[in-house]
Amino acid sequence: MNARIEDYALIGDEQSAALIGRDGSVDWLCLPRFDSGACFARLLGDENHGHWRIAPEGADVCTRRAYRSDTLVLDTEWETADGTVRVTDLMPQRQRAPDVVRIVEGLGGRVTVRSTLRLRFDYGSVMPWMRRVDGHRVAVAGPDSVWLRTEPAVDAWGEDHATHARFTVEEGERIAFVLTWHPSHEKRPPLIDPYEALEHSVTDWRRWARRCRYDGPHRDAVVRSLITLKALTYAPTGGIVAAPTTSLPEQPGGVRNWDYRYCWLRDSTLTLGALLNAGYQEEAEAWRDWLLRAVAGDPADLQIMYGVAGERRVPETDLPWLPGFAGSSPVRTGNGAVDQLQLDVYGEVMDSLSLARGSGLPTKPHMWAMQRALMEYLESAWRQPDEGLWEVRGGRRQFVHSKVMVWVAFDRAVRTMERHPELRGDLAGWRGLRDEVHREVCEKGFDRERNTFTQYYGSRGLDAALLLIPRVGFLPPDDPRIVGTVDAIRGDLGHGGFLRRYDTEEAGSEIDGLPGAEGAFVACSFWLADALHRTGRTKEARELFDRLVGLCNDVGLLAEEYDPVDGRQLGNYPQAFSHVGLVNTALTLFGGDEAG
Repeated sequence: MNARIEDYALIGDEQSAALIGRDGSVDWLCLPRFDSGACFARLLGDENHGHWRIAPEGADVCTRRAYRSDTLVLDTEWETADGTVRVTDLMPQRQRAPDVVRIVEGLGGRVTVRSTLRLRFDYGSVMPWMRRVDGHRVAVAGPDSVWLRTEPAVDAWGEDHATHARFTVEEGERIAFVLTWHPSHEKRPPLIDPYEALEHSVTDWRRWARRCRYDGPHRDAVVRSLITLKALTYAPTGGIVAAPTTSLPEQPGGVRNWDYRYCWLRDSTLTLGALLNAGYQEEAEAWRDWLLRAVAGDPADLQIMYGVAGERRVPETDLPWLPGFAGSSPVRTGNGAVDQLQLDVYGEVMDSLSLARGSGLPTKPHMWAMQRALMEYLESAWRQPDEGLWEVRGGRRQFVHSKVMVWVAFDRAVRTMERHPELRGDLAGWRGLRDEVHREVCEKGFDRERNTFTQYYGSRGLDAALLLIPRVGFLPPDDPRIVGTVDAIRGDLGHGGFLRRYDTEEAGSEIDGLPGAEGAFVACSFWLADALHRTGRTKEARELFDRLVGLCNDVGLLAEEYDPVDGRQLGNYPQAFSHVGLVNTALTLFGGDEAG
């Protein structure tokens, strides 16, 4: 097993994604969607849970690997005693069915290569029936069917419940493997040309990347982050998953293992801003439209997350046959946090739709009516305690960030009506509630002794989400309470030069109801850089940003968290929230936003 999360690279087709290790093994792939059952689940178990490795015979990890510039096409190379070989991996833009294309190319000498394909459907629990059909290998089990072919053909055989191939390549020779999934009750979809698919994928990705209008420091990292966000987009609906994985641990060997293959409202404003400011209006509009469809219905039923098509039911289940990455169990599918109350999501939705309207995205006829319904519900609901932004499982509290986002909801409603007086709504009432929430947060959520806002009313603990207070306009950046909060958070939550979300070690069982700790939270560390810049410490902000960019692995990807002690990435991967943070902070620091 690949020992570290950052050992993996990503390929995808904007409907699903695969993770490929340094050893040339596809260890994670869910088909046909991000949230479908995995047919390769070695990432969370061992080889018997499914994987597909192509590498020189007897070789271990690769010599080098990299994406082709401004694409999601991965080249992995091995230098051996007999020569050099490259494996090019991609998932072409989908026509009818998802394909994984793996092209083996000789670069020098004569190299013997092995392919081992071990399919296991439903997260490694179902062994398919394999047979030959028209020169192809076909695997079928229940609703799933996978076809494997090579071009040109190579001999393959079955052994040890896997499909093996052994062949040689010389300089200039290429052999393409194509794996295609389709529902088992349907006919095999039309065959793709793997070499044309490679050419088109490179062209399409580079054309897309050229739309990025950021041209400051670390542009390569910004473009890679935007490509990653595009790869995590479910193209049919515009929804963006938080990550393509489940149960990669926040603490190796621990229980903080969650399924992130869904779309969080928490991410909506920051994601929308990143796309709009980087020049991707079409993607921003698709995300906005997904948001409108997902939240449609009774405002009291607003959820914190949804499926990629807006599904509401994502029940949490354990998969006991999988031991977990680095022995981290349980492995979970679904996410029980879907049933939590998080008042901040009302502010996120209102802020996102306000940003969309102000950025010139075409409005929808029903958009304001839906927003008005959300506000009418929030008029009475805002005083409730909730589980907060971080989905704690230790009981509801009056979280300060949640109340700040309630203020954002009322503020954006007021501002929208002031700019568009033709819209109907309780303008005076919402102004009054906006002021009331502001007073309450400043009175109950602020520790005057330490000059800092706190995690929840009456607590002494801190929360990195408080760094967003100046960003959303609750208080100006030069307010002494903001400066004090930034300094307190940096002091109390600092971890190896980065930032934790909150203190799990001191208040763990009380706050989030879980044992163990976690690493530095990457997105929060980007928020700290933003806050330092806004409070006049731009030099420190840029130094922190440089260190954060340095956390990217060799192919530019970031997980949810980072352990500065062991120097390893933690949590689900690659993480949209982390890459959104990178893009937004680059735009803040180098996009013309003046500060000290």
